[in-house]
Amino acid sequence: MSKKNHVIVVGGGASGIMSAITARRCGAEVTILEKNPRIGKKILATGNGRCNFTNINTDLKYYNGTNPEFAKNALSEFTVDDTIRFFEELGIAHKVENLGKVFPMSDQASSFLDVFLYELERLNIKTVCNALVKKIIPAKKGFVIELDDGKKYNCDKVIISAGGKAMPSSGSDGNGYDLAKSLGHSITDVFPSLVQIMLEGSFFKRIDGVKISGTAELLYKNTLVAKDSGDILFANYGVSGPPILQLSRKAGELVSKGEEAYLRITVIDSISKSELRDIIDRRFATSPEKTVEFSLVGLINKRLIPVMLTEAGIKDLKQPAGSLSEKDRDRVVNILKDWRFKIRGTKGWTSAQATAGGVNTDEINPDTMESKIVNGLYFAGEILDIDGQCGGFNLQWAWSSGFVAGKNAAM
Repeated sequence: MSKKNHVIVVGGGASGIMSAITARRCGAEVTILEKNPRIGKKILATGNGRCNFTNINTDLKYYNGTNPEFAKNALSEFTVDDTIRFFEELGIAHKVENLGKVFPMSDQASSFLDVFLYELERLNIKTVCNALVKKIIPAKKGFVIELDDGKKYNCDKVIISAGGKAMPSSGSDGNGYDLAKSLGHSITDVFPSLVQIMLEGSFFKRIDGVKISGTAELLYKNTLVAKDSGDILFANYGVSGPPILQLSRKAGELVSKGEEAYLRITVIDSISKSELRDIIDRRFATSPEKTVEFSLVGLINKRLIPVMLTEAGIKDLKQPAGSLSEKDRDRVVNILKDWRFKIRGTKGWTSAQATAGGVNTDEINPDTMESKIVNGLYFAGEILDIDGQCGGFNLQWAWSSGFVAGKNAAM
């Protein structure tokens, strides 16, 4: 009878737990080493505590990285249907919401932790918490894992699923990158993704909390880089909301390289520019005695009006609307359709939901998640140079890559 492989999983997040369960189901002995006092801490924070655990529209086009094609095999081998079935078997009923986002019927991210803990115990997977891995040393047979307290573990295979740098409060501090580098791997530039964008402007405190349904566009050298529509939330530092999070990866990448980038917000995007001009003209003509400021009440959020008029160059907000020149009317329409801001940066790792960049995927076998540099070493999840858009795509990558790594490490 052949000896079972002993697989150690470094990091007990989404991809690590999936790796561990899969490896154990494939016959390996498995130990998870987690530096936090408990596993799955980041899972509890996803989807505002509801856990948007996949997306029915999952496709390669929703993933980024130096080589997004790297994700193709894993996403094909462990699909969205496989994910939903996997969790249904563990007891997680699901529901599909707007834009294909899939949530647990319970609306509680803690449901995942509950069923994971049950399954880990059922499968007799050993979980060691408060275990910070300092060294992974290849040996003649397998590896020696050394913790910061001096404890050592021996194993046949290692899966590094230690996450990236996003949301450091969950324990993601980039420690996995140091482990990967110590084993000969290179790390691409890493920067925050799915994060709020900070903009230049002295008026943001005045419109903090204002929400609009509009369009946001990322501009570089006056060329459109990316765009997205939906709820945009103004804050004292700039903007947030789903469209902003979707643009933040490319915005952050440009700014991190010292490039100038701009954000264009269309406050009223449901009608054309000429239609908007007609509406403005009618409003000003119908009640010419009303102030310019009051004439826009009911058209856009009241708190935006004085800020936008001032930004448009209208000096006297109390002047009668009927006295506004053609040129000034054009300015009002232009800012409602094309309000531009210079990007200062993003809110950083503390606020980011995902990490862009990571372990160079050229050094990993996409079919197995095994290192091309060190035999028996595997990677899964956010630590790799693959990141998804907002909407459950990053967790799907965690499940898919974790499944492939766990299956192959068990062999």
